[in-house]
Amino acid sequence: MAKEINGEIVSADSRLVYKGFEIAVAKPTMEEREGIKHYLIDVVEPEMDYSVANYFDDATKAIEQILSKGKTPIIVGGTGLYFRILLEGYDLPRVEPNIQLRNELSEKSIDELMAILKTFDEKTYENMSDNPQSRKIIRAIEVCKAINKPLSQMNLQKEIPYDVEWIGINMPREEIYERINKRVDKMVESGILDETKYLLKKHGRIPNFVKTIGYNELLQYLDGEITFENAIELIKQHSRNYAKRQLTWFRRNKALGIS
Repeated sequence: MAKEINGEIVSADSRLVYKGFEIAVAKPTMEEREGIKHYLIDVVEPEMDYSVANYFDDATKAIEQILSKGKTPIIVGGTGLYFRILLEGYDLPRVEPNIQLRNELSEKSIDELMAILKTFDEKTYENMSDNPQSRKIIRAIEVCKAINKPLSQMNLQKEIPYDVEWIGINMPREEIYERINKRVDKMVESGILDETKYLLKKHGRIPNFVKTIGYNELLQYLDGEITFENAIELIKQHSRNYAKRQLTWFRRNKALGIS
């Protein structure tokens, strides 16, 4: 498409921004990019907590840079929140990280965190109930405390400065699962285990590393908790679960036509 419409590609993937994350995140190789310039790939070291606000700022600059060349930006990826804040008129409050609060909350269980969130914002609590994740819950609590009111009560709509053509891709669930399984098998052949060992040695057990599908399961294998075969099956299972969550995100945007 980029070749046909004189376009350049802006990644909307929360893991492709990290340098060194290659096989586990299926980062496109230079050969696969076919000479088309890609933005927001290999942006920061994995030690950095790259926020949605960071993405919005960097992606906006990339879009403006592409437009200034008379080309068409093509935003591609699977991180629904990135699309929401960049192209769906959804805004987020700019709240700096509260390290002390994060450290305190990180010691609590997900059930305890959800109970705290419920006292601040019952609607956000309900929205997170289906798939509670400690990092997202902590961030919601952090924002609620900073703005001194529920996050769900904020006016989070803004005008979109672009004319957006939405393209949604979907296929039967069985085909998605088959593609995921083949993708994971290819990762094994490409050396995902060696990549995991290398990143562990270079960065240690930093959050962005240990919480990434692929690395997380292989770390369990390296720790002797599960067999290698079990680790691979878990990667496939967790990838399938993630694909289901992605579809849930994208179904909210009716312009994509994903059912």
